[in-house]
Amino acid sequence: MKLVISPIELKYEIEAVVKIFFPAERFDFLSEDDIRKGAFDNDIILVRKRSLGGKALLYVYADVDGKRARKVSSAAENSGERYCCEELSRLLYGVLNALTGIISEWGILTGVRPVKRVNAMIKEGLDKKEITDRLSGEYFVSAKKCALAFDTAASQERCLKEFEDEKDISLYISIPFCPSRCSYCSFISQSAAGDTVKKLIPKYIEELCEEIKYTAQITQRLGLRPKTVYFGGGTPTTLSAAQLVRIMKTIAENFDISGVSEYTIEAGRPDTVTAEKLHAIKENGCTRISVNPQTLDNSLLERIGRAHTVQQFYDAFELARAVGFETINTDIIAGLAGDSVEGFKKTVDGIIALRPNNITVHTLSIKRSSRINSSLEKNAALSQPAREMTDYASYALYEYGYKPYYLYRQKNMVDNLENIGWSEEGHESLYNIYIMEELQTIIALGAAASTKLVDRKNSRLKRVFNYKYPIDYDRNFRLMLDRKKEIENFYAEKE
Repeated sequence: MKLVISPIELKYEIEAVVKIFFPAERFDFLSEDDIRKGAFDNDIILVRKRSLGGKALLYVYADVDGKRARKVSSAAENSGERYCCEELSRLLYGVLNALTGIISEWGILTGVRPVKRVNAMIKEGLDKKEITDRLSGEYFVSAKKCALAFDTAASQERCLKEFEDEKDISLYISIPFCPSRCSYCSFISQSAAGDTVKKLIPKYIEELCEEIKYTAQITQRLGLRPKTVYFGGGTPTTLSAAQLVRIMKTIAENFDISGVSEYTIEAGRPDTVTAEKLHAIKENGCTRISVNPQTLDNSLLERIGRAHTVQQFYDAFELARAVGFETINTDIIAGLAGDSVEGFKKTVDGIIALRPNNITVHTLSIKRSSRINSSLEKNAALSQPAREMTDYASYALYEYGYKPYYLYRQKNMVDNLENIGWSEEGHESLYNIYIMEELQTIIALGAAASTKLVDRKNSRLKRVFNYKYPIDYDRNFRLMLDRKKEIENFYAEKE
C-alpha cells in the first residue's frame, strides 16, 4: 500500500487511521512529485490539505484493489491543525469503510488512551449522554465502546478521589529477563535460559541497586514520595528470592515508602513462581501480584512459546492466594493464533471461577519485533474473531460484578480492539490508572525503563529514557545516571 500525505506533519494520525483497515501492513510513503511522475499503479491512498480562497480544502482519494472512492470537505483557514486533522480522519474513515466494508467500533479514535478523552469531557461538565453523543457523532465510536469508556472513567473517578498531592510519585522497576520468549512478545526482555544471559543478571542487579540509590537522593531533594511501586519486565520472578529481596530492601532503605499504598510485582510466568519467592516478596512489602496464564489451553501455551502448563498456572495461583496477597491479577489474551471463540470462552470462564481480584483482558497486538510478525501465525492471528471473544469477556465479567478500571490501545491490535483491566471494587491498581491516564510522575529504573515526568498544573509531560538492553545499560551506566539531572531540571521549571 502506498500513502501520500500532505503536509507530512499529518503522517502519524493519518497512518493510524489507515492501519484500522490494513493492520500490520507496511506502507510506502510517496510525495506528490512521485504521483505526478506516475510512480504508482494502484493500491494508493492520498490525503491532502491545501489552502484555497481563504479556506482549507480537505481531500481524500483511495484506490484499493481496483476500487476507487474520494471525499472532499473544507474548513475555515483559521480552523486549526487539530480540527483539520480530525476532519481528514473522518473523510478517510468514510472512504476506506466504503471500499473495504470494515467498521471500527472505536471509529477514528486511534490513540492509546481513549478514556483520557472521556475524563476531559467529564471535567467540562458533560453527562453520559452528552459524552456518548460527542464520541459517536464526531468520532464514530460505537454505543458499546462509549459505555465501556464511560464506565472505565467512572471507576477511575472513584479511585482518585483522594489523589491531589503532586509530590506523590510512582516507582517502576524493570527486570528485563524471562525464562523464555513468547511468540507475541516485543518487550525488551531476554531469555534467562542461556548461560550468557544468566551471567548478566548479577551485574545488572548491582547497577540497578546503584541507580535506585542515586535516584532516591534526587527525589529526596525534591520532596517526592512514592505512592505505588511496580516491578515489571520481562518477568521479575525470573530472579531468585534473594535477588528480589535485595532490590526491595534497597528501595526501602533509600526511598521513604511509608506512604506506599500499592506494591506490585509481576510473577507473570507461573513456571517462575515458588513459595520461597512469594513469601520473600510479601514479607518485604509486596501487596499485589500478577500470575498470568494467557490461555487455559495447553496446546496453545506450547504454540505461543510459554514453557508452562495450565496446571502450573493453577498451582501458582493457589500458592499466591495461600501466601495471602491483598490483590491477585491474571492476564489473558484474545486473538491468539490457533485459539477459537469456544476455547477463549473456556479460558474466561475458568479464570472467573478462580475469582481473582483483577482480570486483565488483552487483545493480541502484532508487534513489529515479535516472532509472530514474521511467521505464518501473523495471518492466522489477523483472521481471528477477536471481537466476539472480547465481547464475551466483557459480558461475563460484568455479570460477575467486575468493573473496567483502565483501558488502553496499541498499534496493530487484532480487530482494532483494546486491552481492559477489570477489577472487583476496591482492588483497582492505582499504578495502572496513573500511567494510562498520565496523572502522576513515574520514576522508572532499570534497562528499557522510561521515566515519565508529569506537571498537571501546566499540562507538561517529559520522558527520560534509560538504555534498552542490559548490555547497553551496563556500558553506558554513568552516562545514564547523568541523564537523571533532567528530573531536577523539570521540577525546577515546574516551580
